[in-house]
Amino acid sequence: MGISRQSLYYKPKLPEKDLKLKAEIEKVMVKHKAYGHKRIAIDLSINKKRVLRVMKLFGLKPQRRRKKPEKPKDLGQAPMVIPNLVQGIIIDVPNQVWVSDFTYLPFYGRFVYLATLEDVFTREVVGWEVSARHNVDLVTQAMLNALNNYPAPQIAHSDQGSEYRSQTYLNLLKSFNVQPSMSEKASPWQNGHQESFYSGFKLELGHPECYPTLGELIEAIAQQIHYYNNQRIHTALKCPPAVFSQRIAFQKLIKKIYSDQAKGFGEKFLEINKSEHFLENQSKINALECSRTIFSDPRRCLTPLLPGENLNKFSKVELNDNLLIRQEIADTQSV
Repeated sequence: MGISRQSLYYKPKLPEKDLKLKAEIEKVMVKHKAYGHKRIAIDLSINKKRVLRVMKLFGLKPQRRRKKPEKPKDLGQAPMVIPNLVQGIIIDVPNQVWVSDFTYLPFYGRFVYLATLEDVFTREVVGWEVSARHNVDLVTQAMLNALNNYPAPQIAHSDQGSEYRSQTYLNLLKSFNVQPSMSEKASPWQNGHQESFYSGFKLELGHPECYPTLGELIEAIAQQIHYYNNQRIHTALKCPPAVFSQRIAFQKLIKKIYSDQAKGFGEKFLEINKSEHFLENQSKINALECSRTIFSDPRRCLTPLLPGENLNKFSKVELNDNLLIRQEIADTQSV
């Protein structure tokens, strides 16, 4: 009949792999309700196209964002003279710019208001406050909560809401030498970091009325903010904001230690150079970590030779690498 017997017993492997991946995706979506295929792919460390294909195949979709409410009362306000200091600047360090805003949460016939502050560089929520009223006390307390845990920023950016236009709030910023900055009127995209944060925050928090009491709602808000800072992958950072912030702090610490060691080494180099008891050693490719010294440099590593030690204790490779003459080392004291 011209039919291969092997084809009659052939069993494709792809459907089985897709079912296993579907189960893994569903586990991620239970924990991270708003994750799309890109964040799920980062969480599972696989290709995003494969995740998207399986999600379409089995009809897996993240929760949808609700439509943003309108604010008709803001239409009659005159624009503020405070300029937008954030637009066009390069933000490359933590605590350079904080952005702030507040949102409302419907709760059994009334509203609960949440104000937050976010570091634009690390994307970490540095301060927040919950209140039954949206007044100046809400935004000032959120700012004070942030200042209790973090250094004061250079710029505090917000929209032109009446709470941020109040003299009390502006005086608070002035007392901490913080420059106020405001978006242009009817320009929510100029405070896009906070708009984006609340969009995902409300989605992952769920409807506020699923929490029986106000205390449980506030506890859920605190847990959600902790989840956002410490567990939720930020697409711009490819990691949670707190993890990114720790990396930046660690890099700054290493840079400071390296600078202090280099400065101390430069001061002591002349004393070492006067002695005959040292061995010059230059690395041509990568940084070397000398076990006999505490100093490491991408270009040079000095290995001291103690009194009475013999050069035969060093390998041929180490001796062959000692191409720097003593005069050259003396000319390049700053390593």
